[in-house]
Amino acid sequence: KNKALKVLRSRLLDLEIAKQEAEIAQSRRSQVGTGDRSAKIRTYNFPQSRVTDHRINLTSYKLNDILAGELDEFIEALKLAYRNEKVEN
Repeated sequence: KNKALKVLRSRLLDLEIAKQEAEIAQSRRSQVGTGDRSAKIRTYNFPQSRVTDHRINLTSYKLNDILAGELDEFIEALKLAYRNEKVEN
């Protein structure tokens, strides 16, 4: 009886670990994307001095500032989008 319980615990633990690993793998796959051109994150349009972040649909006409490292506008918008997504899930 003790041996049967140990085997059962071991199998249940293995199933739980496999489930957690599958969830982690799925999370990683969803973050990486396909690498396809349609999965682009950002577009830099130099003639119009425009930057568009396609993940959050944010467009800014401050290309030179962004290239100089002033990313606060995008960072705050990404944080907000992340928080909203987390609340929805």
